[in-house]
Amino acid sequence: MDKIGVFLLGCGSNLLKSATFVLKLLSMHNKGFIILLISLFLASFAQAQRPNPYNLSWKVDAPVAGASIMLHTGYLFAKKRVNLLDTAYINRLNRRDIWKIDRSAAYNWSPKAAKVSDWVMFGCMASPALLLLDKKTHPNFGKISLIGLEVFALNTGLTNLTKALVHRTRPYNYNPNTPLSQKLHGDARMSFFSGHTSVSSSMCFYTAKVFHDYNPNSQLRPYVWATAAVVPAVTGYLRWRAGKHFFTDIVTGYLIGAAVGILVPELHRRFR
Repeated sequence: MDKIGVFLLGCGSNLLKSATFVLKLLSMHNKGFIILLISLFLASFAQAQRPNPYNLSWKVDAPVAGASIMLHTGYLFAKKRVNLLDTAYINRLNRRDIWKIDRSAAYNWSPKAAKVSDWVMFGCMASPALLLLDKKTHPNFGKISLIGLEVFALNTGLTNLTKALVHRTRPYNYNPNTPLSQKLHGDARMSFFSGHTSVSSSMCFYTAKVFHDYNPNSQLRPYVWATAAVVPAVTGYLRWRAGKHFFTDIVTGYLIGAAVGILVPELHRRFR
C-alpha cells in the first residue's frame, strides 16, 4: 500500500503542476505562481513518506478541488461583466461618500509601496519552503505541498470571484494625484477584498499551521504564529499606503486568508 500511495501521490503532484497553469487569472500573481511551485516542489520528488498528522483523502480533496474549480470558473465569467470606469464617473467620485473607517485610503497613492507589497506577497507564497528546514516536515513535504496548493487555489478562487462580483472602486480613484491611465485600467474596480493580503495571510497561516501540527512540543510555536500574523498585516499596510485598498478590504482579506490557511490542513488532519 505504501508503494501505491507514493505512486498516486506522484501522479497527483504532476496533475496539480499542470493545473496551476489554468489558475493564471491575474497578471499580478504570475511571478507568485512560479515562486510557489518552486518552493513546494523543490524536494518533494525525492521524499520518502513517513507518519504525519495529515492524510490525503477524497473526502477532503474532492470538495476542495471542486470548489476551487467552480470559484475560478465563476471568476472567468464574472470578470467579463465588470465595466471599466469612465472619466465622467471618476470626476464624480467624492471622498465624503466613503465610510469614515475607509476614507483615509482615498488620500494615498504610492507605486513604490505597491511594488514592495508585491515582493512581500511573493515571499509569503514561498514561505512553505521553510518547512524543508524542519526534520519532521521535511520527509513528508510532497504531501504537505499538495495541501498547500489546495490552500492557494481555494483562496485565490474565492478572492478573485468576490472581486469580480463586488467590483468595488479602488481608493486611488478618489485621489487627483493618481494618473488617469491608472484609473481607467481594468483593475481599478477590484478593491474588495485585498488579494495580496489574503494570499499572504493564507500561505503564512498555512505554514504556521503545518509547523504547529508537526511540532506539538516545540517552544518555537508562539514565534511562528506571531510571524504568520504580522507579515500579512505588513502586506495589508503597504496595500493601504499604495492606495490600492480600503481598511475593510484588508481586514476581510486577512481574515479569509487566515481561515483558509488553517481550515484546509485541519480538514486533512481530522479526516484520516
